[in-house]
Amino acid sequence: MSLQNCLSKRPYNIFQMFLSLIFALFIILISIKFTLMFKPLYYFDVQYLKIEKISGFSRTEIINNYNYIINYILNPAHVEFDLPSMHYSRYGQIHFEEVKRIFNYIDILLILTGIINAVGLYFNIRNRSFNFFKRTYLVLLAFITIPLIAFIINFNISFVVFHKIFFKNNYWLFDPKLDPIINILPQEFFYHSALLILIFISISILTLRVIYKKLA
Repeated sequence: MSLQNCLSKRPYNIFQMFLSLIFALFIILISIKFTLMFKPLYYFDVQYLKIEKISGFSRTEIINNYNYIINYILNPAHVEFDLPSMHYSRYGQIHFEEVKRIFNYIDILLILTGIINAVGLYFNIRNRSFNFFKRTYLVLLAFITIPLIAFIINFNISFVVFHKIFFKNNYWLFDPKLDPIINILPQEFFYHSALLILIFISISILTLRVIYKKLA
């Protein structure tokens, strides 16, 4: 008995839309996580954005402190934030703790959405219901269109709005004298990171579209 036969048409369509939204969320989260892990982007930007010259730190010191931040955020264990060679304020420490907490939540969501996706893919492929792929790439297409337009119009405003949504304080507004780490994390780097996330999602859209065209 097919899944569609077990459910009436309306609940079935709602269920399929739910699965597509979950699959889209999973791809978005994976893209965010992979971008965080993709250190070569920052290594390139150190030279491209002339971060050594702007910050006054050596390339070795810049890379060491950046790697520490990424490893700290990715580490699921509770560890105290302590930069290897740069001083920082209590507010700066709290901000990185909050960023780490957000990515801990992302890890949990990846597990939950991953399980739901596995079940959804199994039932849809078994019942040869491939519209699931089409709905997912359309959801992703709608998702990337809005931020892409916002980035093109004014990335600075988008950057500020993002922080106001995800952080309840203004600790992300670093004072370079108290938190010199901000000098090695220019806004242009975050712009490049945002574009990389959208690129990964775009690749996923194209992949899902090809899969749908071949299977449908």
